[in-house]
Amino acid sequence: MFGKSIRFQRIKDRKSGRFILLPLDHGVSVGPIDGIANIKSVVKCASNGGATGVILHKGLVQHSFSDTSINTGLIVHLSASTSFSPYPNSKITVCSVEEAIRLGADAVSVHVNLGDLNEREMLAQFGKAAESASIWGLPLLAMVYARGEKIKSSYEPDTIAHCARVAAELGADVVKVSYTGDRESFRNVVDSTPIPVVIAGGEKIDSEEKLLKMVEDSISAGGAGISIGRNIFQARNPRKMLLALGMIVRDHKTSGEAFDFLTNDSAEVE
Repeated sequence: MFGKSIRFQRIKDRKSGRFILLPLDHGVSVGPIDGIANIKSVVKCASNGGATGVILHKGLVQHSFSDTSINTGLIVHLSASTSFSPYPNSKITVCSVEEAIRLGADAVSVHVNLGDLNEREMLAQFGKAAESASIWGLPLLAMVYARGEKIKSSYEPDTIAHCARVAAELGADVVKVSYTGDRESFRNVVDSTPIPVVIAGGEKIDSEEKLLKMVEDSISAGGAGISIGRNIFQARNPRKMLLALGMIVRDHKTSGEAFDFLTNDSAEVE
């Protein structure tokens, strides 16, 4: 669908075709944690740092995109749960595709945790979102993780490959999964998934160098980009971190070059 193709161009880098996404949906799940307390400021940072898109819940759109200088794609997140719940991994739909369109969304996203007791409800919600997104020509990003009693490890390569394949099979246009830990196994995930695969950042990583290397390895294995939250908005300099990550994802630079830029206090950030 031509409309979907146009909207796709708004959430990815047109030259490289890759994604630099900043998820900012944490406020519902864990509250206004460090780095996202001022949502208008962090969206402005994302725009200035070269993010191709930000992921927001519906209520924050008017509080962050009112600035006419914002130049980044808008992905409205449809799923939610909170850490207060006895079932925090059970996501429920809180926004429709049609409402997201009214808000000006360039794309929508859903979150599914495979292995959860309420997996079937989440898959049903995913299916309905995929159908609506297809009807309206809106790209759909699926965040798919394995979290439940039967899951031995959420980072096991075959498990991550299964997560990615579920997203493709049920109609997503892009899938966000955890990184498997090495290039070879992640390449297998990419090769078995017929849609673009972007990696999550996960919990806050204790080393900027490790983060940059992980991103470099994922890209060299065929990954389509990143959807990283805490490791950007809780970085020492979020804007500079975004620019450093963009050097790898968008500009084909090495993690070493990106790290040199990130740690060079005299490096210019325009």
